[in-house]
Amino acid sequence: MENFSFYAPTYFAFGKESENEVGKLVKRFGGTKVLIHYGGGSVVRSGLLDRVKKSLDEQEISYMELGGVKPNPRSGLVYEGIDICKDNAIDFILAVGGGSVIDSAKAIAAGAIYDGDFWDYYTGKRVNQALPIGTVLTIAAAGSEGSPDSVITNEDGMYKRGSSGEGLRPKFSVLNPELTQTLPAYQSAAGITDIMAHLMERYMTNTTDVEVTDRMIEGLLKTMIHEGPKVIENPNNYQARANIMWAGMMAHNNSCGVGRSQDWASHDIEHELSATYDVTHGAGLAVVMPQVMRYNMNHDLMRFVQLAHRVWNVEIDFTDLETTANKGIDAFQQYLASIGMPTTFAQIGAKEEDIPAMAHSACYGNKRTGTIGGFVSLNEEDVINIYKMCL
Repeated sequence: MENFSFYAPTYFAFGKESENEVGKLVKRFGGTKVLIHYGGGSVVRSGLLDRVKKSLDEQEISYMELGGVKPNPRSGLVYEGIDICKDNAIDFILAVGGGSVIDSAKAIAAGAIYDGDFWDYYTGKRVNQALPIGTVLTIAAAGSEGSPDSVITNEDGMYKRGSSGEGLRPKFSVLNPELTQTLPAYQSAAGITDIMAHLMERYMTNTTDVEVTDRMIEGLLKTMIHEGPKVIENPNNYQARANIMWAGMMAHNNSCGVGRSQDWASHDIEHELSATYDVTHGAGLAVVMPQVMRYNMNHDLMRFVQLAHRVWNVEIDFTDLETTANKGIDAFQQYLASIGMPTTFAQIGAKEEDIPAMAHSACYGNKRTGTIGGFVSLNEEDVINIYKMCL
């Protein structure tokens, strides 16, 4: 295990009707003038936005609104939000929605107190300071409600890139599993896939002797395997929703990633798909992640054998470890298909002729230097090969 520093001070209000505490929480963390940031009509139609505003009114906290966040959130709306904050002395950002809304809110929070272009933070500059952020989560997926991370698509070139820094970690997050019960099965499945991807990216490590975090990751993966089908079958299963929601936070606040190197190649490869085709992030991950695993498998065969045995209950064949590892990857891919996720380019509308451009962008776009991945260093040719495995 490597040396590490870990500080995760987000306050969580978890459970039924917890969104009614938003006003008190904003006041607790110093907010006096709030920008409420949200996506489309679902938070309006469900009455959630009204409940949030009522909670702020009860605490005599003023607010402005900025809706319109789309999946794979765009830079244009971020710039609009930054201008609103600077022009109106906003001192707190409240995200009401899923990972895309939270990521967009984080970008606004960073840019609102920065003299330069917020995109500087998405080309390597860490966010050490930002306006305070609170979240009301409506989908268990991205884990942004507990993480110091954000991903934005720059509309000038359609680059999808991430940023990180302790300034982006929310001051509080409201997690009511009931708010996820109206999600379509496809979106629930995409969220489950994203959660599993955050765990897999950390599991693929070159650091030795990380048994504690290995076991934490394995336990959370098994939780997703157990609970995922329940919410696909019955979207109103509160207890399954609750387990998935907390697992999603645990998967990405980095408590499972401390003291170990991490990969993130699957995310970088998928980001090109969602930037090019606007595909749901979890769906894109379902396509690329098993193939990245197959491509990298022989780098550390025993890690994949361990994953197959501990998580997917594959019996180890010590005379043929490759087959054991492949059976684990097969089981993962079959699980994704069983909850309704795509597993090929054709199922998400991706095209073979776009592969060279996407691979080049993944490795060189937006100031990258030619390789991606922390488990195996992948160059442009490697990424092309992985995309072709997805056909």
